[in-house]
Amino acid sequence: MGRSRRTLPEELLLLALDPTTGTTAQPQSLDLGLAGAQLVELALAGRIAPDGDRIAVVLPRPTGDPTLDSALELLRRRGSPVRAVHWIGGPRLGLRQTYLTHLERCGMVHAVSSQMCGVLPTTRYQATDNVVSREIKARLDSAIRTGVPPDPRTAALAALAHAVGLGKHLYPGNEGRSSRSRLRDLIRHDPMGGLVAHAVMDVQNGVAAQPRRAAPGRAGAGGPGGPVGPGGPGGRSVARASAPPQLPGQARRSGMARAGAR
Repeated sequence: MGRSRRTLPEELLLLALDPTTGTTAQPQSLDLGLAGAQLVELALAGRIAPDGDRIAVVLPRPTGDPTLDSALELLRRRGSPVRAVHWIGGPRLGLRQTYLTHLERCGMVHAVSSQMCGVLPTTRYQATDNVVSREIKARLDSAIRTGVPPDPRTAALAALAHAVGLGKHLYPGNEGRSSRSRLRDLIRHDPMGGLVAHAVMDVQNGVAAQPRRAAPGRAGAGGPGGPVGPGGPGGRSVARASAPPQLPGQARRSGMARAGAR
């Protein structure tokens, strides 16, 4: 992969960077979005492909981007396709800082040291050239305004921006409501971007932490939502367990009653 094009994680981070404060909007969900953006970038590079709701490595050859190649190697080591929601919800310590440091090395942002509350040291990042950020946003504006289906990269960027909650940052106030709605609608124009964006939202909603339900139609599944057969969710053994207990001598009297009825 050549370095003439900015990667999706870089573009997403530049979109989230506030030019006034030097902070990033939606920092917690942004970390998830950056992990998702790596998946889309690897898919655009032909290294991975969707397999249902899972991600499969189809070409383990490095891309030339160290951060992307690290993610690709981790996916390769899994040995089998991994659910997108589990990948995005996994630990991604320092991913945002890794990309901020990379953008600083590229000269696209510069670090400004300051103090929070006059005591705690903190670092803010200012874009060195706001033209780049404006160009990235202009692609989203064009897709929203014209209604023309965008290219896969722009569609995926829009899907991720919506998923991490950048809509109000990019299109604030009541006047931006229609633009935020159209930004959300762009999610349908790229299958991989849509898969990843939905996974990002699922992680935020806690779906990744929930146990998977048993597949419908499995006999004796017994799990929540599973089929209930003649003997109940657990089959005949559960039916016997749920029957009322017999009193002492009840079984003997029942047998005698049946014998006298013949």
